[in-house]
Amino acid sequence: MTVQNIEKQLMKLDASARAKLAKRLLSSLDELSESEIEKLWAQEALRRHEDMTRGKANSRPVNTVFKNARARLR
Repeated sequence: MTVQNIEKQLMKLDASARAKLAKRLLSSLDELSESEIEKLWAQEALRRHEDMTRGKANSRPVNTVFKNARARLR
């Protein structure tokens, strides 16, 4: 069974059941080992790099990012 098939079946559940499942899935991420976390971050970095390379993502100057972040914190 693929992730897509599982997702399709889970989306048939009512909102309450999906919320319960989401909570359990999210809490299970707290149980990852340091090496599993590093692997997930490496995969995410590669995905983001591919998005940038293919033009699927926009970049912004770091100064702009920090300026906007500081403004939100005020």
